[in-house]
Amino acid sequence: MRPQFAASVFAGLTGLVVAFQLALALGAPWGQVAMGGAFQGVFPPAMRLLALLQAVVLTGVAVVVLCRGGVVLPRWRGACRWLAWMVVGLTAVAAFLNLITPSATERLIWAPVACALLVTSVRVALAR
Repeated sequence: MRPQFAASVFAGLTGLVVAFQLALALGAPWGQVAMGGAFQGVFPPAMRLLALLQAVVLTGVAVVVLCRGGVVLPRWRGACRWLAWMVVGLTAVAAFLNLITPSATERLIWAPVACALLVTSVRVALAR
C-alpha cells in the first residue's frame, strides 16, 4: 500500500470519527457507543466538551498523517516523521481500548476502525 493511499484512508476514517465526536458534542444520543458505553443517550455537558476536544485533536492527527504521507504540506514531511510515530502510539492505545471496551456495540463499530487507523498510521510512519 502506498503511503499516500494509506494517509488518505487514515484521513477518511478519521473524518468519520470526527463527525461522530461532533455529533456527540452537539447532543446526538449515541453515548452507549462511546467511552465504554458509560453514558446512555446524550452525553452530559463535560463529556460533550471532551468530544469536541477529541474532534479537534483528531483533525490535527489527520493533518500529521497526511503530511507524512506526502498528501499535504510536502515541505513539512520530514518534520512530521516523529509526530507520525506519536500518532502510531495513539492509534495503538485507541485500538486496544476499543477491543476491550465493555460496550459490545462500541467494540463492533469502533474496533475495526481503530485497527484500520493503526495499520494505516504504521504504513505512513514507515514511509521513506
